Amino acid sequence: MTTSPAPARAAAVPPRTPPRTRTSSVLRTELRRGAGPWTGGAVAVTILVTMYGKAPGWQGRWADVTDMLHVAAGLLAGPLALAAGCRQGGRDRRRGTLELLRSVPRGRLRRTLLAVAPAALWPAAGLLLPAAVCLLATWPYVSGGRPYLELLAADAVALAALGTLGHLVGLLVPWRLTAPLLAVVGYVGLALSAYTRSSARWLGPAAEHHFAWDEPVWWFASVSAVWSGGLALAALLAYAARARLRLLALLPLAAAIAAAVPVLRLPDEGPWRPDPEVARLVCDGGAPQVCLPSIDRALLPDVSKALAPLNARLRGLPGAPTRWVLGPGAPRPGEVELPDPSQDAVRGRLERPDLYLNSAVQWLFSDTCREGDLGGPNAERASEIHLAVAEWLAPTPEDYGVPLGPAAQRYVDTLRAKPPTAQRDYLARYLAADTCRPDEVPIP
Repeated sequence: MTTSPAPARAAAVPPRTPPRTRTSSVLRTELRRGAGPWTGGAVAVTILVTMYGKAPGWQGRWADVTDMLHVAAGLLAGPLALAAGCRQGGRDRRRGTLELLRSVPRGRLRRTLLAVAPAALWPAAGLLLPAAVCLLATWPYVSGGRPYLELLAADAVALAALGTLGHLVGLLVPWRLTAPLLAVVGYVGLALSAYTRSSARWLGPAAEHHFAWDEPVWWFASVSAVWSGGLALAALLAYAARARLRLLALLPLAAAIAAAVPVLRLPDEGPWRPDPEVARLVCDGGAPQVCLPSIDRALLPDVSKALAPLNARLRGLPGAPTRWVLGPGAPRPGEVELPDPSQDAVRGRLERPDLYLNSAVQWLFSDTCREGDLGGPNAERASEIHLAVAEWLAPTPEDYGVPLGPAAQRYVDTLRAKPPTAQRDYLARYLAADTCRPDEVPIP
């Protein structure tokens, strides 16, 4: 009897291990889900609304739009990034999924980096859209200079750093009210740091700068990015790195401290220096001459036209200014500083020449008097004459200011009733008088 051969034993097949998910795939998922996209949208809308409401103040100079974006990003979007990052950071602890996450094969640092990515990247991305919109809206109306894109890049790094720090706070303190409280504390802290008088204010992401003819020193943007990014990276490594690698947090911390040293040694004007080309004076051919920095040369015809009635009265009088100037440095003898025309300009045009003329007259007669100079029995009369002369030379628009008192109005009526020769004679005597001494102010 033949027996059939025993069937061959099947070879053992090793169990298949599931493929590891790529980090890029996980990162894309993290960036798409949760509050990240909403945070980026909220940052963009916040900055756009703020910039739109103040458009007349920046839509004419590159420096002005860059400065306004800087303040809006630091003072408004910064607390928002802190709060959103904090909310995102406390998500897993509030859901009770931390133990599940710790069971996955990824290390703690890798998991934390992937979780922090939306809190860091979306606020920075949210700055890019309003920055591009505002720069494009400014481009048709500027007369010179350049946008400081390196400062905007440093602002994006600062927003990413604030989002990272907020996320870490959320991991450590997952209370539901931590996020709004952190936003309030962040806003107060950023506001106080922005308006302090020390050089430390330039380390904050919301310090304000005022002069459009300045440019930052070449190293400031890079140092600012290292400062904010170094602090955030040091905190991240201190929290998420393995125990034996946590000393690596000292490297970005040391870089941040090293970056802060040159900033703390800056003079009162901070990292800003006059740009010789932008600050170069461009003058008209009138008398007195009107001179503006080249960055405002598009406004020169409007400013000259606005000052023409006043210049016609001042022309040829002893004691009258030889030039109206605006720019860095104090006016020289014979020069009078002009009010900044950009404050009254909209999209490169002087919208209210009457208001600008009124401001220029006020600056013309704004003598710096010592304490006690304006006393005496004739002080009130001299004050009324000052108001009357300013009103006579540049009438206050009806929709601006308050009406003159009866005494000042009588002086205005007297001046207007004089013949042109007598008006010039009085204006010459008024310009020659020391207006800080009430007894020397001539009566019309």
